[in-house]
Amino acid sequence: MTPVEVRRGNSPLVLGFPHSGTHVPDEIFARLTPLGQTLGDTDWHVDRLYDGLLDDVTTVHAKFHRYVIDANRDPSGASLYPGQNTTGLVPMTNFDGEPLWLEQPDADEIEVRRLAWHTPYHAALEAELERVRGIHGVAILYDCHSIRSRVPFLFEGTLPDFNIGTNECTTCAAEIESAVTGICAAAEGYSSVLNGRFKGGWTTRHYGRPAENLHAIQMELAQSTHLKTEAVPFDYDESKGERLRVQLKTILTSIADLAASMGGQS
Repeated sequence: MTPVEVRRGNSPLVLGFPHSGTHVPDEIFARLTPLGQTLGDTDWHVDRLYDGLLDDVTTVHAKFHRYVIDANRDPSGASLYPGQNTTGLVPMTNFDGEPLWLEQPDADEIEVRRLAWHTPYHAALEAELERVRGIHGVAILYDCHSIRSRVPFLFEGTLPDFNIGTNECTTCAAEIESAVTGICAAAEGYSSVLNGRFKGGWTTRHYGRPAENLHAIQMELAQSTHLKTEAVPFDYDESKGERLRVQLKTILTSIADLAASMGGQS
């Protein structure tokens, strides 16, 4: 099983999918609890939502599940949200705080997984960002995520539909942030927030270096926007999904147009 799948395009925009993968090696799967084996914290169908929305765009997919190792966590193990409930580089609990493992992986095993899965994903992502920045003079990483709209262990109440993360406006140019927030705010029937509970994970924070013409923005979608139910079997809702894809296409097109102007492309 290859850790990462890259579909290469020549747009200045790169889509990252760190949490849509569902592959778990058999020996790891056998050590998950029955609840863990449902893979409930997957970013269900988020890759399907974005498929085909923008021509010539590069996509980088982690094919492994976040329970193997989380591609959107600091490889050092440092928390993204100190003082708040969250999950780690290899999560020991699910998003409801319930144990995932019959036998927890130790530090040595986590390091083996990091080298086998996390490192290749980020090597591929970094290579694609550098490649398109070489073409256009600028690259924008749009990091694609989704999560259940109600997760009391992680946040109170109901999550907005569009959760935009730029780590307090530091990971991308102001005009990129403004374009995305404006589209989301104007989307009829949807709610949105900028740098709310989700401010951008390690990927966004690591690659977002606007001074170097490398920009990053995270979009965390509430799964109520595109699933029939936010529980097993997490089926895709075609009608909801098509309605949402209209908004996502507008977002990606706007970002790509901005990138072209920032890079001096016609």
